[in-house]
Amino acid sequence: MGRLTPTTHPDLLVGAASGDDAAVWRLDDDRALIATADFITPVVDDARTWGRVAAANAVSDVYAMGGRPLLALNLVAWNTEALSSDLLSEVLLGGEDIAREAGFVVAGGHTIDDPEPKYGMAVIGEVHPDRLLTNAGLRPGDHLVLTKPLGIGVITTAVKRGMVSDSVLQTALDSMTRLNAEAAQVALDAGATGATDVTGFGLLGHLGRMAAESGVDVEVTVADVPLIDGAYDLAEKGAVPGGTGRNMKFIADSLDTGDTDDLLVTLLADAQTSGGLVFGVGTKEAADAAVATLESTGHRASRIGLAGDGTGLILLR
Repeated sequence: MGRLTPTTHPDLLVGAASGDDAAVWRLDDDRALIATADFITPVVDDARTWGRVAAANAVSDVYAMGGRPLLALNLVAWNTEALSSDLLSEVLLGGEDIAREAGFVVAGGHTIDDPEPKYGMAVIGEVHPDRLLTNAGLRPGDHLVLTKPLGIGVITTAVKRGMVSDSVLQTALDSMTRLNAEAAQVALDAGATGATDVTGFGLLGHLGRMAAESGVDVEVTVADVPLIDGAYDLAEKGAVPGGTGRNMKFIADSLDTGDTDDLLVTLLADAQTSGGLVFGVGTKEAADAAVATLESTGHRASRIGLAGDGTGLILLR
């Protein structure tokens, strides 16, 4: 990326420079377009469930910017020699399930032949420029809210090793297929300006980038960070994805772990698929109200820390 010419334009409200969840292009004073793309390899055996997870994961970037999705195109890589077209239909039907739930249209897409299957979407959404959530929007004094528990990477790794019970897997699937639409609306209603979704870089990676782009330090109360039941035990048994180590290296220079248990630090760096949002709210009361609202709709949300003046450090306490 460093060799590319930076793209600037007065109507490009969010581009690649800040590492945000999606690009945002202003159409006029009241409308802006959100553009994003994401695709993943299979995380579960069931084709339709994989399609739902991948679609929820892709559209999450629109919600993370405070917007609503309008239109999507399927992105498909498919091994035509080893996998049937009927199986691909199931994947695409899973994507349609999410589109129907979220209220956007799937209007086509593109497919290539690939030895390893992949599926996702390019999604277009819209947002009012004054209601935009960005990863540079955290403010000193903001209380941090996380809207889904962590542990997806550990659990999907354990699935491949045959280590997961049906109940733990179902909890993970329910989390991955839950849309972040309600979470985004709650964040906006609570007055948030800074948000991101927690995906491949884990909570520490995404929160660290937010802290750096916002010019704040964040203190995370580790005991308040929700974990999917069973994730800690699976991590203890060694079901830790390789990407977790890369996430730790990515954030190491900005991380003060204090006396936090090493395994908990690992779970904070765990790569999530279709993870929740993390956003900042100006008062403790507003943050607690946001958590209560989310929990009333079935989310497992929590107030996990506080932003303060700083330069992008994460302090675990």
